[in-house]
Amino acid sequence: MRAFDQRHPLVWDLHLTGCWVVAALIDYHGDGWLNVARDRDNPGWLVLTLSLGLSVPLLRRRTHPRAVLLAMAPFALVNAWTGTALQAAMLQLLVVFHIALRRPTRNLWWATVLITMPNVVLAARHPQGSPDQDIVPVLMSIVVAAAIGITVRTRRDHTEALEDRARRLEIERDQQAQLAAAAERARIAREMHDIIGHNLSVITGLADGGQYAAAKSPERAAQALHAIATTSRQALAELRRLLDVLREEDQPHEPHPELTPQPSLTDLDQLLNGVRATGLPVTTTVHGSPDLPPGRQLTVYRVIQEALTNTLKHGGPGTTAEIEMSYDEKGAVTLTVTDTGRGGPAPSHSTGGRGLPGMRERTALYGGTLEAGLRPQPEQGWRVHLHLPEETAQ
Repeated sequence: MRAFDQRHPLVWDLHLTGCWVVAALIDYHGDGWLNVARDRDNPGWLVLTLSLGLSVPLLRRRTHPRAVLLAMAPFALVNAWTGTALQAAMLQLLVVFHIALRRPTRNLWWATVLITMPNVVLAARHPQGSPDQDIVPVLMSIVVAAAIGITVRTRRDHTEALEDRARRLEIERDQQAQLAAAAERARIAREMHDIIGHNLSVITGLADGGQYAAAKSPERAAQALHAIATTSRQALAELRRLLDVLREEDQPHEPHPELTPQPSLTDLDQLLNGVRATGLPVTTTVHGSPDLPPGRQLTVYRVIQEALTNTLKHGGPGTTAEIEMSYDEKGAVTLTVTDTGRGGPAPSHSTGGRGLPGMRERTALYGGTLEAGLRPQPEQGWRVHLHLPEETAQ
């Protein structure tokens, strides 16, 4: 009903106004007004005019309550001055309710004066008992009408505040979901880039080496083919793991596949052996003990993987790589990966623009820094330097 009234307010306004107009006309036509009149000799046209003047303006009570009260005030004053004392004057209380409901409460002061003055005139010109009998009941009625209006207004404001809060929370929830989805897409893009980029680079290097070795050393060619198969299976397993995670929400009733854990520094030897199998010599130097949380281990692993992948792609023949890692007791990590390849500009060395941004995003998660670029002259090659600061207590 409230929703219908908001869409078609004129329907309710016509019904309510029509009800009170009919009641005022019945009071006039049936001579009921004579029971409370102070002067019973007033002409019929005056009573009819006052009845309509005190009821018809109610049609605009919700949109213009102050104007309606001002329009009814002259009829109320004439009603009191002539002693007609029509009960239709009490309809001003309905206007007081709407003023309290829709306008600032300071409007109630002049509304009270405007309604009370005709009753003072009535008590002065046509006294009937104590003046208090004409003034005090009107004041009490005004207080009740205003109190009801203020109560309804407070409840309405409270409901609107709750609805606005619920709407803002819903918007915030949707925004958080979108941010989480964007972050997850970025994470998956980084993982896909690291998995596919590195393993395909290794496979390409092994295939080239096997092609050259096929004529002179069939055994080396067979070893290359075996390494290609191993690397391919590893890449497929990691891709299947990512795809299985993505399908979990779409297939909640299917049994979860066995998930392979994310790589860590314990898997670094396997990574380096695969790179060395392609013909790229890699030397490592480690200072300290790599006692790091899984997230930091994954970051260091992926940076090494990306750096060696770029070396395989852009280093050229005769390239060598060197890895130097330093671990602090408090969790700080310093990693430097250098190669002696041809090098090149940063865009071509970032494998399509995702390699370096992906490494920097991983590094930024732990407040670290990542530098990547050509080694200073006269040295040749590329250098990647990673530093993760000490872990801070949460």
